[in-house]
Amino acid sequence: MDDPEAVHRANEAFYTAFESADFDAMSDMWEHSDRVTCVHPGWTVLRGWASVGASWVAMFQGPERLQFILTDERVEVAGDLAWVTLDENIIGARAATVTALNLFTRTPAGWRLLAHHGSGVAGGVS
Repeated sequence: MDDPEAVHRANEAFYTAFESADFDAMSDMWEHSDRVTCVHPGWTVLRGWASVGASWVAMFQGPERLQFILTDERVEVAGDLAWVTLDENIIGARAATVTALNLFTRTPAGWRLLAHHGSGVAGGVS
């Protein structure tokens, strides 16, 4: 499988874990190091796997389950780093659009997230 397709599949696995609120699957998607970062819409930056992992636990324990329609996805690969830019179109009671950047690193186990940054788009769903 070529790199852009492998990164695309890793990105899909991230959103599958997100939608299903599956912490084990989400944990598998991330590098477990102090260099990872995550910015959820409306949150300050989280640094290190302990903080990032705790944020997913908190989100998954909440009552709301998010569903996405992903659009405008673009994958770029440069050596052992790759990034995906896309729009997360959240459907359901809290419809909104979040633009996201997911940064991956190549590991022996496959592509793992180093960073996720989500930012709300003014005006809601596009």
